Amino acid sequence: MDRIILHSDMNNFYATVESLYYPEIVDKPFVVGSSTEKNLGIVLSKNYPAREFNIKTGEPILSAKKKCPHLIIVPSHFDRYIAYSKKAIKIYSDYTDRIERFGMDECWLDVTESTALFGDGETIANEIRSRIRNELGLTVSIGVSFNKIFAKLGSDLKKPDATTVLSRENFKEKIWHLNANELLNVGRATTKTLQKHNILTIGDIANTPESFMKKIFGKRGVDLWQFANGYDSSPVNVEDYKSPVKSIGNSTTPTKSLDTYDDIKIVLYQLVESVTERLRKQNLNGKVVQITVKDTNFESYDRQGDLGTPCCCTNEIFEKAFELFKLHHKPFRPVRMIGVRVTNLMPMDCTQLSFDSHFEDIQKQEKLDKTIDSIRAKYGNEYIKRAVAMTDPTLVYDEHEEDMIHMTSFKK
Repeated sequence: MDRIILHSDMNNFYATVESLYYPEIVDKPFVVGSSTEKNLGIVLSKNYPAREFNIKTGEPILSAKKKCPHLIIVPSHFDRYIAYSKKAIKIYSDYTDRIERFGMDECWLDVTESTALFGDGETIANEIRSRIRNELGLTVSIGVSFNKIFAKLGSDLKKPDATTVLSRENFKEKIWHLNANELLNVGRATTKTLQKHNILTIGDIANTPESFMKKIFGKRGVDLWQFANGYDSSPVNVEDYKSPVKSIGNSTTPTKSLDTYDDIKIVLYQLVESVTERLRKQNLNGKVVQITVKDTNFESYDRQGDLGTPCCCTNEIFEKAFELFKLHHKPFRPVRMIGVRVTNLMPMDCTQLSFDSHFEDIQKQEKLDKTIDSIRAKYGNEYIKRAVAMTDPTLVYDEHEEDMIHMTSFKK
């Protein structure tokens, strides 16, 4: 018997939550900003009236206000979003214990074993939508399908407050005509590569020989081919499931663009400190450093490099990340977003020892890093800072929701 998978996506989540607190602006265009300064930061979420002005999530507030001069800026309140996310999870748990979060506002639910009690997948989805609307004052779009990929795709097809069913009988008709970038894990760079080979739609991916997709993208190409054909069999993991950590990363969109190498160093060091602290908490070393950069024209790229010696050393990983940036970011264009990720992880006690002097330097530096970790754990992050982070206070960021511990093949 096919599984019955739901993907629930809360519509315009941050903006909709804020509208509960500011009912007087519900029908006016407003966005939730990432900064308390109303002319700084980026758009985290927008309501439907703001969408009519072609305002996009992630664009600078100043750009959004040029499109809509009377745009209202609402500051973000992550405590509220976390509270409503937990309330939604509580409703989902009335129908199944197989719930897997995909960010704060999205979840997969496996309701295969629940249909005898609550009806088929579409019935359960409609009941959940009704309860979210009546009990929380929010709306969700829910996709219903026989696998996670199509359930996620279904929740994106109709918004707001809708249920979309993608079955084995109708999925080719419903989604194969869609642009390839509608498929999960097909980003801008992948789309460009596909277009070079005249692969434009999800159906084109499905009908391209699997061997050719593997030739272009490696194993990821095989995954995309399987996704497009409905062959995804990945399980919906229960809430307390702990998958092996594949990578640890962090990214940020500063309140202003990064215009110089000094700006890059300030932000990059903070990101690397966050990443390496998490590596040490997990007792992991990493061998590969990857950076993600998006410029002010919203062009983005990823680059990675090998550390040589696996480690969790802040200085070592920063130097590799900064080296990658200087090597590949030419000519220098102002940077809007930057991220760092460490991959090829391994337990610390599995790292091969060496008598090389550089290896000894890394070990000494890691001991110093651990001492800094313990001081911050006891007294707070503000108690001890690196000098580079104090040269421009406007580039010190709040890492609330930026942190990313990558545990499954779906997380971006």
